Amino acid sequence: MDQKKRRVRFAPSPTGPLHMGGVRTALYNYLFAKQAGGDFILRIEDTDSNRFVPGAEKYIIDSLRWCGIYPDEGVDAEGNLVSVPSERHPHAPYRQSERKPIYRKYAQQLIDAGWAYYAFDSAEELDAKRKEAEANKQTFSYNHASRNSLKNSLTLPEDEVKKLLETTDNWTIRFKNPENRTVEMDDMIRGHISMNTNTLDDKVLWKAADQLPTYHLANIVDDHLMEITHVIRGEEWLPSLPLHYLLYEAFGWADTQPRFAHLSLLLKPDGKGKLSKRDGDRLGFPVFPLRWVNAQGEVSRGYREDGYYPQAFINMLALLGWNPGTEQEIFTLEELTQLFSMEKVVKSGARFNPEKAKWFNQEYLRMRSNEQLAEEFEVLLQSFNSDRERNLTKAELTELSGLIKERAHFITDFLTICPYIFSAPTQYDEKDTRKFWTDDAKAIMPQVIARIESIDCKYTVDCPEHLPAAEAVPQIEESLTSLITENGWKMGAVMNALRLFFVGQAKGLGIADIIYYLGRKEALRRIRKAVETL
Repeated sequence: MDQKKRRVRFAPSPTGPLHMGGVRTALYNYLFAKQAGGDFILRIEDTDSNRFVPGAEKYIIDSLRWCGIYPDEGVDAEGNLVSVPSERHPHAPYRQSERKPIYRKYAQQLIDAGWAYYAFDSAEELDAKRKEAEANKQTFSYNHASRNSLKNSLTLPEDEVKKLLETTDNWTIRFKNPENRTVEMDDMIRGHISMNTNTLDDKVLWKAADQLPTYHLANIVDDHLMEITHVIRGEEWLPSLPLHYLLYEAFGWADTQPRFAHLSLLLKPDGKGKLSKRDGDRLGFPVFPLRWVNAQGEVSRGYREDGYYPQAFINMLALLGWNPGTEQEIFTLEELTQLFSMEKVVKSGARFNPEKAKWFNQEYLRMRSNEQLAEEFEVLLQSFNSDRERNLTKAELTELSGLIKERAHFITDFLTICPYIFSAPTQYDEKDTRKFWTDDAKAIMPQVIARIESIDCKYTVDCPEHLPAAEAVPQIEESLTSLITENGWKMGAVMNALRLFFVGQAKGLGIADIIYYLGRKEALRRIRKAVETL
């Protein structure tokens, strides 16, 4: 099997937004395929018609594209799932609801070979059986022990079976598990696994009501027809592995069945239980790659809308369950592709750390050029237009971006860090005012104003031909520092009083930086306004 070209698939169900755990599954499939020059296929498993959610399929595709994960088969260049076979997409359609005729044939093949049977029990009848078992403190299972006493083709006369098949659609096809057999299986992550068939249910494979297969039949048939060599999926599918092994045997495909790998769970930040779709809203962080609005209008946050770079999101996810064996933590997608191996995927659950996720984004933000950040900052500033009093040139915005990027986790932090550069404060923090606008500060402020007035125009953005910040800011700082030290004033008292005037509170960028970007005229205006107001 390993000698063949690697072909893997990501096969999500469109029952809601794609969870970050699903993105990790897609990523690991993608990396495993690309590491060996193989193919990554996207297939939509929409056989559960009752749980289908409009818009979920597009959300899945959009999420993968945002992450930079582009399937080799399944999705065209415009981001649409392919329905018509072509040279590039020979196994289309890739939406299981469009492959209905295929599955009925294979379900019948199992019936004819004695590996499956028709079941005619109604939902009400099965529910009654469950309640009866519960009353006796037992658990009802449709299996080798119960099937011969239930309403199916194993117990009913042939003519009655034929009549029910022709006159009703209230029937299913169930797999007939062999009795008391040990199924021997191998998992690329968990090693050898054994299970006795007496512990297994006779799962439904096909439903007459909607003419659709269940996951168990559809994924086996599609994986075989699409020549999938490796199935990498979540731990929740591990209990289904014996059935899937038996299905490959029942179809006569055991020699060509794919190898399996079951990924560990993503855990809550406290490590107690699986990270669920509800945990994000409850704990204050996104669990979806993109923003999602459900049918009731409820909004769930997305990593993209929260300001994460897709590269940071992917990097963070890759290390939630895979360890490269080194201290390195920052990887490009290309580096991950080169280094990834299933041998280094861990068996235990991976605890999600929201603060670590922010750290990854901070690292990627710092790696971006000042020019790139300035472009993103300018877009962000468009939303600030209603309150924006001042503008900076592209060169000035680039310099400012380089100054503040060390303080930020996200580009959206830029406005939070220095909104006062673009608009004057409308109020002043009361606590800081009491602390720093003292009689001593009032007495020395005229001299501070005079010193700022004496600053050469070329040292601030007032001047059309001003010096770059790297040259000008040290000059402003030296001028103010010398004034303070010559007069024996306390540095913090003076600087914090000025910061209060410029920012509205005693925090923010360095005073020399603020004066440079405000310009001499605006800096003096704010000081005089604050003195008058306070």
